[in-house]
Amino acid sequence: MAAMKTSKKRKRELDDTQRVSFALSDQPATQLGPVLANFPSVKPMKSTPFKCYKTQTQKPTMDNEEMPFVEIPMLIAGETEAVDFYSSEETRRASLGSRYLVGVHNKRTGITTLRAAPLHILTHEVKALKGLQPAAVSTLQRLEARAALGETFGTKKAKLAIRAQERNKVDVSAMEGVADHLQESILKNTSTLPSTKEAKANANSTRLVPQYDVDALNPSDIYPLHNMIPKPEWKSLSISNYMSAGGGAERIALLPFKRSNWINDHLALAFASPSPNKTAIKMLIYISTMIAFHKATFKDVNKDVIQQKLPMVPSVVIDGLLSRFTETARGSMEARKTTEKGTMLMTHMFALCLHVDDFATDTSVLASDLSMEPAKVNMLFKSLGCKITKLTPSDLKRLGLPDSAGEVKRAILTTPLEFPKPRMRRRT
Repeated sequence: MAAMKTSKKRKRELDDTQRVSFALSDQPATQLGPVLANFPSVKPMKSTPFKCYKTQTQKPTMDNEEMPFVEIPMLIAGETEAVDFYSSEETRRASLGSRYLVGVHNKRTGITTLRAAPLHILTHEVKALKGLQPAAVSTLQRLEARAALGETFGTKKAKLAIRAQERNKVDVSAMEGVADHLQESILKNTSTLPSTKEAKANANSTRLVPQYDVDALNPSDIYPLHNMIPKPEWKSLSISNYMSAGGGAERIALLPFKRSNWINDHLALAFASPSPNKTAIKMLIYISTMIAFHKATFKDVNKDVIQQKLPMVPSVVIDGLLSRFTETARGSMEARKTTEKGTMLMTHMFALCLHVDDFATDTSVLASDLSMEPAKVNMLFKSLGCKITKLTPSDLKRLGLPDSAGEVKRAILTTPLEFPKPRMRRRT
């Protein structure tokens, strides 16, 4: 087996003068020290003098100790005959998360002394350009410069878009001769348009609701009683038979429409009081008449048939309902109930229901009595200016209702009167 060869090269050992060791500076941290400066672009001559300036007054610490030199906010500044140098805003950001040390090596002892130093990134400004303001650039110049860049370096698709935009450009100079004529034409055509106030008044006058007082301070004054029930019809209503009836069943039998839970419950509640409210009883009788009229005119409108179906209703009431909630076509003698007249009948009826309910009506019971969708009934109440919401504890206390009634949403009429705003259709 061959003997292993040993290297004849001798390893050079380091003497004490060639060894390097590191040590931290024993100077106080508050003492002035070196600063690291970085010049990303223009570098000054080595002979350019620089000075340090504090940018903020040093705040005293808890123990009245001075702030270390590397943490003091400062500005490094220097100048030559042509250029000013100073610390930029990036100095703080560049020092975040980093710590810089400056080392001084002593060849005699072989020790490199390290001391913390702050980093400053310096920017420059040419003195001759300080007083010059940048030239203003118009929007047209920006577009032209952008188009030139697109034509030179843009893709084929970008160049086609630039040419299409140039073809669609409007020559403003060609419109100068007709500008005055167009303005006069616009003013002439818009002079007949109504103002905002007139348009609002016109919209309010065409609402399918009873006559109202938009400036009313109390809900009871928004829709006065006789705007729904004219005085001649109100005087013709008699409640003597209801007052002398032996019980609730006899009173219900006297109603024009007997299958309304809302009317029957309110009638029983009215007579449960030692002194029944005669105004509320009359309103309930008229609401019952309106429901019966609505059912009787569902298909055809015939006064004789209606009178036969409603024998207990005075003729003046039936004539009033026919005149207000039906219309006769031109050249015809037959009355008919249109969609608009049917809506007017419902809103007049619901305005009376609000009076009976102290302006907080449960719409779900009425929807069931009228065989209508609750959403449609709610929409009609909203057209009266009501809000469909739950009663607050103060409202429950005012109306004398139990706490469980607060779980049901009701149509509530308050002041000031606010009608729903028309919905804006989204563009498709």
